[in-house]
Amino acid sequence: MQAGRENLSLQDSANLLLEECRTILPGIQALFGFQLIAIFSDGFDEKLDFADQILHLAAIVLVAVAIVLIMTPAAYHRQTGPMKVEAGFIELASRAALWAMIALMLGLTLEFYIVATVILPHMLWPAPMAALFLGFIFLCWFIVPRQRAHKDSPAESRRN
Repeated sequence: MQAGRENLSLQDSANLLLEECRTILPGIQALFGFQLIAIFSDGFDEKLDFADQILHLAAIVLVAVAIVLIMTPAAYHRQTGPMKVEAGFIELASRAALWAMIALMLGLTLEFYIVATVILPHMLWPAPMAALFLGFIFLCWFIVPRQRAHKDSPAESRRN
């Protein structure tokens, strides 16, 4: 075990995980609110063709799924054992948070693409720009943390 890399107790791990979820939720909710407002704005149906409106709906669904997933750990814990923390809860909550990040990543990318098509109509840039944006999020949220976790893991656990 490396210095400064001690294992957390189940209670500390749960507290940290729930705090992470509480930190992420307001940003997701703000995005969701803006997505809903856009639909009722003047010119929504004029600026976006039907295909882009469907993409916007898909982005709304993905962000809604992210909200549900990021709130799942708290709802699950409150109903299954508010006075105890088990390893299974940490695993379920971690998976829910990661799936929420995937849904959010895809929803953000779709919205990025839609905004780019409105700003840069009749250009080929929106799709490559959205793909680069998706790659950037994937790098920041998944590749870098996993490389760091692999680097910080003890050598014997890497061999197994």
